[in-house]
Amino acid sequence: MKYKRILLKLSGEALMGDQQYGIDSNRLLKYAEEIKEIAQMGVQVAVVIGGGNIFRGVQAEQVGLDRVQGDYMGMLATVINSMALQSAMEKLGVYTRLLSGLNIQQVCEPYIRRRAVRHLEKNRVVIFGAGIGSPYFTTDSAASLRAIEIEADVVLKGTRVDGIYSADPEKNPDAEFYSNISFKDVFEKGLNVMDMTAFTLCKENNLPIVVFNMNKPGNLKRLVEGESIGTLVSMDDIAEAMEETMTKLQQEEANQKSGNF
Repeated sequence: MKYKRILLKLSGEALMGDQQYGIDSNRLLKYAEEIKEIAQMGVQVAVVIGGGNIFRGVQAEQVGLDRVQGDYMGMLATVINSMALQSAMEKLGVYTRLLSGLNIQQVCEPYIRRRAVRHLEKNRVVIFGAGIGSPYFTTDSAASLRAIEIEADVVLKGTRVDGIYSADPEKNPDAEFYSNISFKDVFEKGLNVMDMTAFTLCKENNLPIVVFNMNKPGNLKRLVEGESIGTLVSMDDIAEAMEETMTKLQQEEANQKSGNF
């Protein structure tokens, strides 16, 4: 395996499937099956899920709520999604633990770093709910922070597009796709990968990010096995080395096709 321990970040909106609200049971089951597959391969898996399919903290002011109150409501939405994923995975026979940034003892364990690491070492899938337990921080920030705390090898951000583009590929079919890009270039190009707090945490701790399409069956497995799936965001020297390697491989393939060995 290319990665021994990962943190998988999923958006709440992804759980909606084709619905306008809530949780699509088919999509939930597919995600659970994908995670089970890599867990059985020996990969230690931690998961953070957003709550946008139920409620987002930034919506609070739009409906006349206090922003802090809205953020706490958003945290509870992530707990609901986390409980749904936990239930789906345990029906598949996967041992899981749900750790919460908020104190909800009836349904979640409190987040304790050493306990989370111990669960991972016992090959349990660990799901982090309720963000970091404080308002004004997104689930992206929670994912970055938890990944750093548990010493994950990478943050895998599952989306509905194939990776990072120069523009929204769903609106601009001519958008340029980046297979590898440095943290510096993401900043300079103003690309929307994660919120700035989350992105800076990863950069300062040299924690690579891979943005990939979670909705393509098998992508998660192929990624942890080392295939070039999605977009790798890393420090400049790593990104340059990856780009150089890809160029060499492409050149070798072109030479073989033309008969020039």
